[in-house]
Amino acid sequence: MAAHVLSRADQTPDKIALQILDAQDSEDWTFREIRQAVLGTAAGLLARGCVPGDRVLMRLGNTVDFPLAYLGALAAGLVPVPTSSSLTQGEVAPMIDTLHPALILRGDGVACPEHPRIVPLDDLRAMRDLPPAPFHLGDPGRAGYIIYTSGTSGIPRAVVHAHRAIWARQMMFDGWYGLTADDRVLHAGSFNWTYTLGTGLMDPWTTGATALIPRQGTAATDLPDLLARAQATIFAAAPGVYRQMLHKAEMPQLPALRHGLSAGEKLPAATRAHWTEITGTPILEAYGMSECSTFISSSPAHPGDGHALGRPQTGRRIAILGADGPVPLGAEGTIAVHRTDPGLMLEYLGAPDETAAKFQGDWFVTGDQGMMEADGQITYLGRSDDMMNAGGFRVSPIEVEQCFARLPGITAVGVAEVMVKNDVSVIAAFYTGPAALDEAGLHSYAQSNLARYKQPRVYVHLDQLPMGANGKILRRALRQKYKA
Repeated sequence: MAAHVLSRADQTPDKIALQILDAQDSEDWTFREIRQAVLGTAAGLLARGCVPGDRVLMRLGNTVDFPLAYLGALAAGLVPVPTSSSLTQGEVAPMIDTLHPALILRGDGVACPEHPRIVPLDDLRAMRDLPPAPFHLGDPGRAGYIIYTSGTSGIPRAVVHAHRAIWARQMMFDGWYGLTADDRVLHAGSFNWTYTLGTGLMDPWTTGATALIPRQGTAATDLPDLLARAQATIFAAAPGVYRQMLHKAEMPQLPALRHGLSAGEKLPAATRAHWTEITGTPILEAYGMSECSTFISSSPAHPGDGHALGRPQTGRRIAILGADGPVPLGAEGTIAVHRTDPGLMLEYLGAPDETAAKFQGDWFVTGDQGMMEADGQITYLGRSDDMMNAGGFRVSPIEVEQCFARLPGITAVGVAEVMVKNDVSVIAAFYTGPAALDEAGLHSYAQSNLARYKQPRVYVHLDQLPMGANGKILRRALRQKYKA
């Protein structure tokens, strides 16, 4: 995977591969410098006693160290495990128990339990200047990297992907991005988000394009000026970032920009329309998940009308399934991906039953409902379970409920995603107990025990939770209570 991503370093070694931007300046990296840093890091990780196949847990912040370490581990034949820096120590501990990492790469101030194999940031950075290791080549179907996703059981699952997943990403170049070597792609996300890692860094580098990343701390309202100054041709962000950018009093002219990209959650129609009205450029939406990166999207050739998600990318095999197999065109069913897709996960680590449960014959079922039209356009119709979406991260309500069930003063708790205003939803916790608890205390408890994106923004004290005949919480009723 790393050799594939960095192959342009031999063809255009002195071209700028990465610019880290702020309002006044930029930090520039050439393809030659990226390659040296990656292969030096690979050598340093191997010198620490790692052998191909070992897992490396990444507890790094929003800095360039993240992609360099990720690709360095891949280049050495190791299996990197990127994680959100906002996870708490209590959330990371069970990951370590599951992964048994050979090393943990830890950035300054990033929460992590004590471990004998931690590599501090200064030591990691020093590896960049080591004599480069050769790329470790092997079976493209072997484990390449692991990412975590919320499980419907409330337990985050380690999703194992193969090196071949990088080949699947090429289907996005025409099927979503319209990406060429001449592009300058600005991604609004942080370095340590997998959406940024793939769409914002690895895909541009694979094609020989220049990746543009805002420096840590850049506000969404500052991004339009960065787009203009950097002459970005493609812009990628989550829907919430577009919404925040449109709050800017006056948007600059963006003559170089061809289009925006959106993923992570459904893009509100109002946000799309407002952006196009202000900038004159479309937003191309994509749908994917941790188990299989984006595979349905609109594209420059088929921009879509905003109602549908888009079409299956060329090379993908997608179905809308019912109880007895694929449903007719125009009928609702579950979006599914064929098991032969190179971007599809290998397994949930250590969870064979949950892995098997995601397959219906030759199809991997996503749990998302959709409908396919005669022209191939697929409309998203929502989840078939209660998973929530928080800023592009899928969150299990059960995980949040289990956390709050331990808090004294709470006798029962139910969590649901609620709409607080047009096109803006947040996580809400509904709880019972002798009396309403101090809201500041509830927020403080959440901050100590849950990653920021999992933390409820709304707390509601109830006399009792709505329950079904089977004893399960009726989350739809919780949403209705909030709306009322």
